[in-house]
Amino acid sequence: MNAEELPKGSMCILRTDPTSTDLLPEGQMDETLQKRCCKTVSPESTARLHCCYVVILLLTTASAFTVGFLLKPIAKRCEPCSATCPRDWIGFGSNCFYFSEDMRNWTSSQASCVALVAQLARFDSLEELNFLKRYQGPSDHWIGLHRESVEHPWMWTDNTEYNNLLPIQARGERAFLSDRGISSSRHYTYRKCTLKCPGISTFKSTGENVSKHP
Repeated sequence: MNAEELPKGSMCILRTDPTSTDLLPEGQMDETLQKRCCKTVSPESTARLHCCYVVILLLTTASAFTVGFLLKPIAKRCEPCSATCPRDWIGFGSNCFYFSEDMRNWTSSQASCVALVAQLARFDSLEELNFLKRYQGPSDHWIGLHRESVEHPWMWTDNTEYNNLLPIQARGERAFLSDRGISSSRHYTYRKCTLKCPGISTFKSTGENVSKHP
């Protein structure tokens, strides 16, 4: 058999042993040719394959690191704020609350709050309302809702209108928190009160015997 008669696919044999397969049966010769060709090609192919794996691994790691780095500041911004409150005040979200044991009417309670750079407590969500109810105990506490008459809307102490998150019972002009929800009475009735203020600068509190914040 001449070299010129071999198919091009078998030329790899000529580089190793041009005569060793001449006497083999056709099937065995094809198998031998395949093994020898693979021996010639496989080391380079394996190296390339390993190289591809390494590149893919590096790109995946770099992508994961980049995504994590970009998302990290967002996660920090989404963390809930935690109020720094003076002693005896209770923090909830970014606000501080004080539950006073002093008995005062609504007007006097609000004046005491203002002296402490605070206001009678207000709530803007059911979560905040449930927090107030949980800590008020069995006593009624004045909150910062008031109105001129039954014909007027309920207003907070900062003159923003109440959103009717929870109905207010009775026909009084000043609201208070009870174990049954929110009710109302005349402003001259004596009750305990609750103060609130945001962060460390203002507070929702009630009563006069309150530790002033620094």
